[in-house]
Amino acid sequence: MLANRLQTILPNMTFEEALEVTKIHSIAGLLSEDEPFINQRPFRNPHHTVSVISLVGGGRIPKPGEISLAHFGALFLDELTEFNKQTIEVLRGPLEDRKISISRLESSIVYPANFILIASMNPCPCGYYGSKEKECKCSPYQIKRYLQKVSGPVLDRIDMHVEVNGVSYKKLNSNQKIETSEQIRDRVNKARNIQIERYKNDNIFSNSELTPKLIKKYCSLEKANTELLENTFNMLGLSARAYARILKVARTIADLAGSKNIQTEHLAEAVQYRNLDRKCWGDSNEENN
Repeated sequence: MLANRLQTILPNMTFEEALEVTKIHSIAGLLSEDEPFINQRPFRNPHHTVSVISLVGGGRIPKPGEISLAHFGALFLDELTEFNKQTIEVLRGPLEDRKISISRLESSIVYPANFILIASMNPCPCGYYGSKEKECKCSPYQIKRYLQKVSGPVLDRIDMHVEVNGVSYKKLNSNQKIETSEQIRDRVNKARNIQIERYKNDNIFSNSELTPKLIKKYCSLEKANTELLENTFNMLGLSARAYARILKVARTIADLAGSKNIQTEHLAEAVQYRNLDRKCWGDSNEENN
């Protein structure tokens, strides 16, 4: 439910983004007379039985797959561990390079794949590992085997890891006023406009596109925050990729707060979103390539 609501808070599409998305859907033959131009960010939700070709694209006449159809939008993989492990592994390249290459004997085609990956999964086969409401019936071996379906390198490429606990009836039945999607989108649009203005001379549009060189330029930290990040890096055994992603997320949190510089609270919040890096996940000796 949370993943499906993401579409309502994503920033408005620019004309250039809408034109590029429309081209991709046109190539895939998905445009209709009723909707000849796409001006809403895509939200793709393939079933866990999806094939590698359907996900990345291909065929005798190569067409865009779900990854490219989610360009400038979101790709939601519900019950991630139910997907074939090989299918999950093909996400490595697109998440890093934001494009997908399809090679055939006659030609080679490159489709764009600048998408937000959202993945959900249970913490164990029965779904109650770590729950305060119900006892988990899975053995340690079953839990480890279940989690190892998602490799360390794939997890390392995901910016934020969030554990969501069960919701009580009291909260479901609460009349407490909450922030609406329109209000959240307004904040998101303001943060996106800040980024567009900041990077107008760097040929990028958002924090997620920051290169290592630009990270040093726009994500500089004060001495106390540098020490905080260093201690976190050493304590959790983070990779260089995770280090860069923490800084990008901290920069985004600062933008949402309207702060010119990354403050301690922004960095600390970004660090909290890496809590699955070394939590019963995959093989600790697996190299994050």
